[in-house]
Amino acid sequence: MGIYDEPHLQRGPANHAPLTPLSFLVRAAAVYPDKPAMIHGERLFTYAELLERCRRLASALRRRGIGQGDTVSVMAPNVPAMLEAHYGISMAGAVLNALNYRLDAKTIAFIFGHAETKLLITDREFSPTIKEALALAARKPIVVDIDDPLFEGGEKLGELDYEAFLATGDPADEWAMPDDEWQACSLNYTSGTTGNPKGVVYHHRGAFLNAVGDVMYFGLSSHAVYLWTLPMFHCNGWCYTWAVTAACGTHVCLRRIDPALIFALIERHGVTHLCGAPIVLNLLAHAPDSAKRRLDHPVKMMTGGAAPPSTIIANMERLGFTVAHGYGLTESYGPAMLCFEQDDWAALSLAERTALMARQGMEVATLAGARVVDPVSLRDVPADGAAIGEIVLRANTVMKGYLKNSAATEEAFAGGWFHTGDLAVRHANGYIEIKDRAKDIIISGGENVSSLEVEEALYKHPAVMEAAVVAQPDDKWGECPCAFVALKPGATATADDIVAFCRANLAHFKVPRAVVFGALPKTSTGKIQKYLLREQAKSLAP
Repeated sequence: MGIYDEPHLQRGPANHAPLTPLSFLVRAAAVYPDKPAMIHGERLFTYAELLERCRRLASALRRRGIGQGDTVSVMAPNVPAMLEAHYGISMAGAVLNALNYRLDAKTIAFIFGHAETKLLITDREFSPTIKEALALAARKPIVVDIDDPLFEGGEKLGELDYEAFLATGDPADEWAMPDDEWQACSLNYTSGTTGNPKGVVYHHRGAFLNAVGDVMYFGLSSHAVYLWTLPMFHCNGWCYTWAVTAACGTHVCLRRIDPALIFALIERHGVTHLCGAPIVLNLLAHAPDSAKRRLDHPVKMMTGGAAPPSTIIANMERLGFTVAHGYGLTESYGPAMLCFEQDDWAALSLAERTALMARQGMEVATLAGARVVDPVSLRDVPADGAAIGEIVLRANTVMKGYLKNSAATEEAFAGGWFHTGDLAVRHANGYIEIKDRAKDIIISGGENVSSLEVEEALYKHPAVMEAAVVAQPDDKWGECPCAFVALKPGATATADDIVAFCRANLAHFKVPRAVVFGALPKTSTGKIQKYLLREQAKSLAP
C-alpha cells in the first residue's frame, strides 16, 4: 500500500476547509474588533461593526428569499454599501454582480436578464440610467436605494433605502461558510468582441488566493490604509475588497476621482496604498499645484489596464509615489503578473528604469503559469523580445468560465490554458511585454471598449457605408476609440454628427474621440487592414 492509499491520510473536516474570502472578515473582527475598518467622509466603522452590518445584509437578503446561487446586482461608487456587498451577499449564499456604473441603460438591462438579478442595490447618483434600464428589463428585480449623505440629488427607485433594508435583518441569524470553495461568489461582466458583454464567474477559492497574492506583493499589513481610487466593480476591486480586510488594514472610501480630494485624504488618513488605471496616475501627476500635497510618508500605487507610458511612472515618482505595474484581466481576478523591480535597476537612469517598469513582467506566486505562445501549437515563442505570441495563463485564479456561454468558455480554455487574446513578446530575462491585442479591445481609462460594438453603432448611422474602430493613444485616458468612416455615395456627415449619433447609442466612454473620413484599406479578400489604421491613428494622436 502506497502513502496515497492509506485511509487515515485522506481529506476530512479537520484538515481541509474550503477557501473563502469571508474568513478574512471574521478573523479581522475577532483580532481587531475596535480597529477602523472603513472610513467614509466623517463616518468610521470598526471591524466589529463591519461584520455586524454584513451579517445584517445577509439576513435581510435571506428574509427576502435571496439564497444559494441567486444574483444580487449593485450599482454604486466606492461607498460602504459596495464594500459590505462583497461579504454580506456571499454570506447569504448569493452571488455579487458589481455593475460598471459607466455602462448605458441597454447594456445594464441585458445584464439584469442574463444574470437573472433577483435584487438590485443602487446608488441615487445613477438613478436616471437605472430607471431606464428597469423600464427595458423583462424581469424587474427588487430595488434597494443607497441614500449616501455625501451625494445630493437623484431619485429613489425602490421601496426601501439601504440602511432601512439592513434594519430588516438580524446579525444574530445563522449563516455559513460555503461548503464548496468552487461555489460562485461574484459575477463580473466584461466587454468582448460582440455587443453584449460576457459574464465572468469567480469562485471563492480564486478570490481567496488572489487576495492573498495582493497582500504579498503590495505589502499590505494591519498598518495599511488603502484609498479606494480603483472602482470596486473592476474585478471586485482587483480583489483588494478582500485583500485589505485579510491584512486587517483600513478601507478609505471615495465616491469619485478628484485629485485635490485624493491628496487631502492621503494627508488626513495617512494613506499608504492605492490603485488605479494609468489615467488616475496622470490626473494626480498633472493636478494643479494648489491641489497637491507634499507626501511625508511612503505611498505605494499599483497600476494596470493599458500599459502606462514610462513618462507617467516617472512623473509619479517625482511626486514621491512608488509605482508598481501589474497585468491581469477580468477573467484572472485582476492582477496575474507583476513587473518585479530588480536590484540592478536602481543604477539605471529614470527613463531607462521606468521603461522597464512599464512591461507586464512575470507571474505572481498564486498563478500556476504565464506563457507567450503560438496560439495554435501552444509552443513557446523564443525569449528574444521580438517574436510575438499570445499570453496564456493557468491558475486557480482563473475564472470558472463565462455564464451561459459554453462555446466562449471552451474557446478561452483551449489546450488547457486560458487564452488572453493579448499579443506579447518575452524578453531574455523572462519579462513579458504586450505589443497588441488580438481582438482589438480598446482600454480607455481602465474600461474595456469593444471595437465591434462601436462599429455596430456607426453602421446604424444613415450616412455610413463602412466603419472601423481602433485604439488611438491618449495622454489622459491611455487609449480612446478612433473611428475610420467611409460614407455612402452622395451622403454627407461631419465628425460632430458621427460623435453625436454615437453618444445617443453608446455609453459615453465608448464614443470615438476622433473620426477620420475616407476609403478604408483592405486586403485582396476585402478584409479591413486594421493594423494600417492603428498606425494612422497613432500619427493623428494629439
